[in-house]
Amino acid sequence: MLRTLRYLGGACGLAGGDFPAACGLSRGRPWLLRRVCRCGRSASTSSFDVVIVGGGIVGLASARALIQRHSALSLGLLEKEKDLALHQTGHNSGVIHSGIYYKPASLKAKLCVQGAALIYEYCSKKGISYKQCGKLIVAVEQEEIPRLQALYERGLQNGVQGLRLIQQEDIKKKEPYCRGLMAIDCPYTGIVDYRQVALSFAQDFQDAGGSVLTNFEVKDIEMAKESPSGSQDGMKYPIVIRNTKGKEIRCQYVVTCAGLYSDRISEMSGCSPEPRIVPFRGDYLLLKPEKCYLVKGNIYPVPDSRFPFLGVHFTPRMDGSIWLGPNAVLAFKREGYKPFDFSARDVMDIIINSGLVKLVVENFSYGVNEMYKACFLGATVRYLQKFIPEITVSDILRGPAGVRAQALDRDGNLVEDFVFDGGVGDIGSRILHVRNAPSPAATSSLAISGMIADEVQQRFEL
Repeated sequence: MLRTLRYLGGACGLAGGDFPAACGLSRGRPWLLRRVCRCGRSASTSSFDVVIVGGGIVGLASARALIQRHSALSLGLLEKEKDLALHQTGHNSGVIHSGIYYKPASLKAKLCVQGAALIYEYCSKKGISYKQCGKLIVAVEQEEIPRLQALYERGLQNGVQGLRLIQQEDIKKKEPYCRGLMAIDCPYTGIVDYRQVALSFAQDFQDAGGSVLTNFEVKDIEMAKESPSGSQDGMKYPIVIRNTKGKEIRCQYVVTCAGLYSDRISEMSGCSPEPRIVPFRGDYLLLKPEKCYLVKGNIYPVPDSRFPFLGVHFTPRMDGSIWLGPNAVLAFKREGYKPFDFSARDVMDIIINSGLVKLVVENFSYGVNEMYKACFLGATVRYLQKFIPEITVSDILRGPAGVRAQALDRDGNLVEDFVFDGGVGDIGSRILHVRNAPSPAATSSLAISGMIADEVQQRFEL
C-alpha cells in the first residue's frame, strides 16, 4: 500500500532542512548525549509497542510526538550511528525557512509556515539559542524581477509574516555590501543549530519514558516465526528487527524515518523500494573571519523554477561564521561528504535502479555548471560577486559538505511529495515507512511529526 501526500511546491532548497553543518552543541549540553542507551538494554532481546528507525530530526520529532500522545505505550528508537542526528540533520545549514517558495495551499507551504512558528516557540521554551536574522532574496538582473514579484505574491498567499518588496536603497540599509535591483525582505527567516534541536527532542522522548538505542544498524525486518525464549508474551510482539551484530528487537509496529537509506529499509521489510534515493552532495565555502562583516543575514538569489535547487547563497551561522553555498553535485556514496568518497553499491543503485539518466539529460547544462563550480573556486566567486562585489578568491576557504537524500522515480522525476509506504500482508499492515521528507524538513519537523503521529494512529488504530 503506497500513499503519497501531495506536497507540491516551487523550488526546493538545499538549506534549512537540507544542507550541511558540522555540528557541536552551541550551548554546551553534553548530557543530551550521555543519557542515550548504547545498543540495547539489559536483555539480549527487548520488546516495544512501537519502534522508530532513524535518529535524525524527523525520526526524533516523530518519536517525541508519538510518546506524548500515547504515554501508556512502550516506544524505542533505533539509530545506526554511535550518536544521534549525525547525517542530514548534523550537516544542515541551519536556516529556519519562512515558507515563501512553495505552492500556495500546498502541504509543503502549510507545514513550513506552521513548522517555523513551532521551532521558534520550542527554542524559546527550551532555551536553545537562535537568531531571527532575516533573509533577502535579491534580483541582480532585470530579467529576474518578474520572477521575484511572483515569488513575493506567493509568499503573501502562504501567510509568510512581514514580507515586503524593497528597492536598491533599502537593500543597502539591510545589507550594506550587497548590490541588487530589487529584493524580497523576509524578516521571519532565522538560523539555529538543528542538531541541538534534535538532541533536545531526544531528551524529551527519553524523559517521557522512551528508549534510544544507538549503534543499532538494522539488517533485517521480518515477522517472528516463534515467541522469544523465556517470553511470557507469546506473539504479542510479532515483528523482529535484527541488527548487523545479531541483536534483536521485538515490537508490534514500526515507523521508519531512515533518510538516505529509506528505500533500502523499505525493501528490507518486503515493501516497495520505489522511490529510490539518489544522494546529492552540497559543498560550502567559508568566508574568512576578517571578512564576515560583509554579510549580516541570509542573502539568496531569485530561484529559477527550471532547476530543482535554490542556488548558492550566503548563510550566517550561530557561531558567527558565514557559509557560501551550497552547490549540488551527484555524490558517489550515500554518506559521501568528500569529493572522492565512493561506494560501488551506491553507484550501481543510482545507475541501474533510479531514473537518474533521464534527470541528467534534462538538466545537463545545470549539472555541468555545478560540477565546474565545485572544481574551480573562481567560478563560484564570480557568481557570488554578483551580490557582493568585494568578495575575492583570497577571502574564502573550502568548508563542510552535506548529502541530501533526493527521492527519484524511475522516470527521472524528483519526488517533492511526502510518501508513506505501508506494504502489504501481515508485516505491511504493521509498518509505516516515511519514504520522503522533502526540504525544508528541519524547519517543518515539529509540524511533520504531528502529521506522522496522525498517520500512525490512523493506520495502527492505537
